[in-house]
Amino acid sequence: MISDIEKMIAVGLVWGATNAIMRRGALIWDKKLGSSSTQPNKPSSLHQRLLATCKNWLNLLLTWQYSVPFLINLSASATFFAILSSTPISLAVPVTNATTFAATAVAAMLLGEETRVGLALLGTFFIVLGVWICIM
Repeated sequence: MISDIEKMIAVGLVWGATNAIMRRGALIWDKKLGSSSTQPNKPSSLHQRLLATCKNWLNLLLTWQYSVPFLINLSASATFFAILSSTPISLAVPVTNATTFAATAVAAMLLGEETRVGLALLGTFFIVLGVWICIM
């Protein structure tokens, strides 16, 4: 059976990987939004702005490069809440969030985002060290 620590680390890894992938999906949506913009003027009334915002949000969710990792991310969130039922929050939050930050940095590098590799790896090392200290 998987221990709670392993579950927390797995949730952090899923969150981190999906964060980087969702960013890429949001950039794809943003390019589509910019290329399909036919109306240069912003809607003037509150009702029109609200409808435009809802339409943009729906278009974002219909972009599969964003919505699939988003659903996976939400599944990890449900798992995290299940973990909280049996683990102290003072342990679960630092371990999961630290793992998320490290996994996001590594996944972004793997996806080819511009980053300072040395600093990212150094930060990831410190995060892993901090998680190890929390666990011990």
